[in-house]
Amino acid sequence: MARLFGTDGVRGEANSVLTAELALVIAEAAATVLAGPVAARESKPVAVVGRDPRASGEMLEAAVTAGLTACGVDVLRLGVLPTPAVAHLTGVYDAALGVMISASHNAMPDNGIKIFGPGGHKLDDGVEDQIEALLGREVAEARRAERPVGAGIGRVRDADDALERYLAHLSGVTDQRLDGLTVVVDCAHGAAHLAAPRAYHAAGATVIAIHDRPDGLNINLECGSTHLESLRAAVVEHGADLGLAHDGDADRCLAIDADGRVVDGDAIMTVLALGMRDSGELAENTLVATVMSNLGLHIAMREAGIAVRTTAVGDRYVLEELRSGAFSLGGEQSGHVVLPSYGTTGDGTLTGLRLMARMAQTGQSLADLAGAMRTLPQVLVNVPVRDKAEVARSQRVLDAVAAAESELGESGRVLLRPSGTEQLIRVMVEAAEPELAQRLASELAGLVESV
Repeated sequence: MARLFGTDGVRGEANSVLTAELALVIAEAAATVLAGPVAARESKPVAVVGRDPRASGEMLEAAVTAGLTACGVDVLRLGVLPTPAVAHLTGVYDAALGVMISASHNAMPDNGIKIFGPGGHKLDDGVEDQIEALLGREVAEARRAERPVGAGIGRVRDADDALERYLAHLSGVTDQRLDGLTVVVDCAHGAAHLAAPRAYHAAGATVIAIHDRPDGLNINLECGSTHLESLRAAVVEHGADLGLAHDGDADRCLAIDADGRVVDGDAIMTVLALGMRDSGELAENTLVATVMSNLGLHIAMREAGIAVRTTAVGDRYVLEELRSGAFSLGGEQSGHVVLPSYGTTGDGTLTGLRLMARMAQTGQSLADLAGAMRTLPQVLVNVPVRDKAEVARSQRVLDAVAAAESELGESGRVLLRPSGTEQLIRVMVEAAEPELAQRLASELAGLVESV
């Protein structure tokens, strides 16, 4: 059986793959692992539950709430809020666990369940494995005999102050006012539609919100961090200083400069790292990034005297590295940026606030600040294969990669990475010249396909 938890929780088509029945038993299992067996508890634990605006979120919220209360856990419903708000409020409300119902940047038919442990931290693989182990039919049936009755059943309340508590938290992430900056924010018809515009406005920015009217069906629909065209047009049309794009659950942030050019997660991390270095906030003078970050980021950091720690793809691995080394900044090219001093997970609105604060502090445009990094041409080819593990250990492939790396020298790099979910090998080549990157990527992809 394939592992249920992916790199960011459980995700799939709602009511097909991710059913109400599955959501209920996941919630029961999570309550058992994170809140402990009912008989061993000294008091009734609390869980917080939030969601993005997808129509299926209403169904799944009900199922998750039923599973938690059936295990004697009180539930605080947060309503529609960003994922980082749920993580933050898990700690604020001293909850045993937090649950976010969202499929992030995926299209509307999908949904997902993300679980946070005490303090709002993402779960490590071992805890997720414990939860999965409790999902088998025999184990689930045995666990039902332990369910509380009467006053032991969990109760449900709405946390009416959840949004205000999150906004109060965001007000403390920078003391730099944003007066004079005009920002267009693309809310992706998602969880950011209330929080992000209010947070930016409270900090002093003039805010133009677009795609901020969710109806349950339009989340991420040709908008948000995966569809930047309308945001680029809006920034130019309004003569704004920048645009910020969030995804469905608002844990990502990508930017657009005043001329309509995309500023990705690597460039955002460059801007923040240089600012934090100058202010003394960059712990160990180190940035944490994944293997997919552009070589241009590494070059810019090397020139700035900043070390880069590299992890596997996925913000959970960035988080693990940040915690293990007590580092203060990490993230992904996709726009997940983590500042552990202010949050336990990526927070798109927090990232936007810090990015604009750097603009206001320096008086520089976003284009000038992002210009500290030169993005090298990158070619990515997804190659279907019969056995990705066999390809990954093929000596012919390893030799070809070594030869390509030798040809590139320090001006480029090669990355062959098996897909985590499909029989694919992802071939990535970066080089100073796009023609060289394309040639080497094509040659390697052809070899991978033939193995």
